[in-house]
Amino acid sequence: MPLLPGAQPFRHHGGEIGVLVCHGFTGSPQSVRPWAEHLARQDLTVSLPLLPGHGTRWQELAVTSWEDWYAEVDREVRALAERCRQVFVCGLSMGGSLALRLAARHGPRISGLALVNPAHTMHGRAAPALPVLRHLVPSVQGIVSDIAKPGTLEMGYDRVPLHGAYQLRRLLREVDAELPRVTQPMLLMHSAQDHVVPPVDSARILSRVSSRDVTELLLERSYHVATLDHDAELVFAETHAFISRLARGIDEDSGTENRLGKERAAASGGA
Repeated sequence: MPLLPGAQPFRHHGGEIGVLVCHGFTGSPQSVRPWAEHLARQDLTVSLPLLPGHGTRWQELAVTSWEDWYAEVDREVRALAERCRQVFVCGLSMGGSLALRLAARHGPRISGLALVNPAHTMHGRAAPALPVLRHLVPSVQGIVSDIAKPGTLEMGYDRVPLHGAYQLRRLLREVDAELPRVTQPMLLMHSAQDHVVPPVDSARILSRVSSRDVTELLLERSYHVATLDHDAELVFAETHAFISRLARGIDEDSGTENRLGKERAAASGGA
């Protein structure tokens, strides 16, 4: 099956710090490739897989399950852990959800998470009807290229198979149940305007994880696919600074002013 332009997996063998980058639902590595390539240029070992059912045609997504998607990123994390001293996971949208489940399941094997507009809940009135609706309606119109930057396109499916949407709903429910098991340091970057995953999803994730080292960064100039948008360079720089701090074990400020940890400390009377 021919791949969409840019949908090829990306891998770079660099130093002893490994990074797994996960793309989103109906998308492909193209939407996060600049993120992965930026990290590779910092001499990190980077893996960006193509999730099963993605990067070809939407009908392929209709015959895969969330377990297939998770199994792919799980294999990649295990491979990185065998080669690298530390492993970090980055994810956009559903890729962020997969990253959270990896963190909950792998524990100390994963040193930190960098998430962009991670998905938490299936929104819309039709979501509860998906178990039945998927047998009646094959697909609906998709949402791709939710990007504020003019002339920038995301290569993804223009149709969403309802079987795939049902699988996404199942995945998100699994992830929500496991969020309290997530304890790793986290950099969560979310857009002020997102027409795919509302900002409330990020708030719900932050309220349920057990991570104590949390940095929240608001992306004011980008929509959902922030890794291709106006704030892309900010996302890349903050991700590298986050990984560098934890890889060195030094608690230094990466320059982000909107730090959830500081806000929590101030609210509780701490310094």
